This record gives sequence, C-alpha cells and structure tokens, in this order.
Amino acid sequence: MDDFTNETLPEEPERNDEQDDEEDEYEMSHLDKLTGVFTSPGETFAEISKFPPKTTDWLFPVLALIIFVIISNFIMMSNPIIKQAIVEKQMTKIEKSLQDAVDSGKMTQEQADSQLETIQDNMDAQMGAGQVFQVIGTILGVFIVFFILAGVYFLLSKFALKGEGTYQTAMVALGLTFYISVFGTIVRVILALAMDKFFADTSVATFMSADTSTIMGFVLSKLDVFSIWSYAVIAIAYAKMFKSESTGKYYAMVFGLWIGFGLLFFYLGKLIPILSWING
Repeated sequence: MDDFTNETLPEEPERNDEQDDEEDEYEMSHLDKLTGVFTSPGETFAEISKFPPKTTDWLFPVLALIIFVIISNFIMMSNPIIKQAIVEKQMTKIEKSLQDAVDSGKMTQEQADSQLETIQDNMDAQMGAGQVFQVIGTILGVFIVFFILAGVYFLLSKFALKGEGTYQTAMVALGLTFYISVFGTIVRVILALAMDKFFADTSVATFMSADTSTIMGFVLSKLDVFSIWSYAVIAIAYAKMFKSESTGKYYAMVFGLWIGFGLLFFYLGKLIPILSWING
C-alpha cells in the first residue's frame, strides 16, 4: 500500500494565460453577428476581426436585402393608390418628353398624341413587364454595387489608410451592415401602406416629395436616418476589421465617398440629361 501511495503521478502540463484566453475565445454565430450590428457594432466587428472572414457573413445579408427589396416593391405596387400615383408620375414624364420632341420639331403634335394614347393603353402590360425587369435589375444591381463598393473601401482602407485586411475582410465589413438596409426596407413598406405613398427611401426629400433634381432636394435626400446609420456602422466596421486605432478617419472616408459621389452624379445628371434618372 505504501508503495502505491508513494508512486509518482504524472504531472499536468502548465497552462499560461495566452492558452486560457485562446480556449475561452469562440467565433460568434451569424445570428449573434446580426444582432451585434444593431446593438454593439464596435465590439461585434472587433470580435469578428479575430477570425478569418466567412463567405456567409457577406452573402446572407446581401441575399436578404435582395429578397426584401423585391418583396417590398411587390407589396407597395399591390396598393392601387400607390400604383396609380406611380402611373401618373410616369405619364407626366412621358408627356413632357413628347412635348419637348414636338417643340423641337422632331415630331408633330398628332404623332405625339398617338404615341401617348398607345402608351396609356399598354401601361398595365408595361408595368407588369417592368416588375419582371425590376427583379432582374435588383439582383444584378445589388451584387454589382456591393462588389464595387467593397473594392473601393478595400483599396482606400488598405493603401490610403494603411489598414490590415483583405478584400474578403472588406466584403464582410460591408455585407453585415446590409442588415440595417433590410430593416430600413421593412420600415419603408410600413410607411408606404400607412400613407398610401411609394417610398424609395426614408429621406426627408421623400417625405416632402421634394424635387431631387435641385440642390436643396439633393441635400434633403441625404437626410435619411437609415442611410446615416448604415454609413456610420460601415465606418466602424472598417476601422475594427482593418485593425485601426482611429475610427475618425474611417468616418471621413465613408461619409466623404457618400457625399462626394452623390454630388458627382447630381451634376452629371445636370450636364448629361440621359443620366437625370440618377437624381430621381
């Protein structure tokens, strides 16, 4: 018995603090990341940055936004008052275009009246086809804008601001913020059905039905709580994901691009009439 009790037992390996920290760390679930974007974006993206970027972290929110935008447009267009208002707005633009053609001598008044009547007769069929093309355009448009914007943010974050990250990192930082846009889309539908009005966004310009082709309309179009919120979180996301100690320069980058490109397209719409659709 004495021999047994005196036998040397194997020693346990020593543990250091770094090993304890590593074992305590675990990657957040996608649901936790989604929730964190709304509740604590700084802490959430700081935690996400500790792990390799995952495709699902940008793909899921991009797909969610596409689905909600498509559904929201169908819901709003199912409202007869909203649909009629959109038809009237389109007809006003068409009438103005035809009248400009008459005034410039490109067609006679009889030809313009005939075309206008044909367009009115086929409006329902055209709107149905337009919704199909809108679905295709939404799918392609969201993905194209996402990849380009992620690329621009990546280049500036990596080379201009000397951050540490990859293009995949930039995709995750941008993609997860799309959940804010999804929330904004849901709010747009609620407002549209409550007010019998089509909401392309939730800006002051939309609430006031302001003409966004004017500089005042442009300013009012930027006063959108969901846009401002989204871009603020994007700035935080890139600062954390690209290991920056300063968030301020990322705020400058994100909001500078938003306002800068907005002004660029605004004046391009003025100089090149065919691009005027950009300004609504």
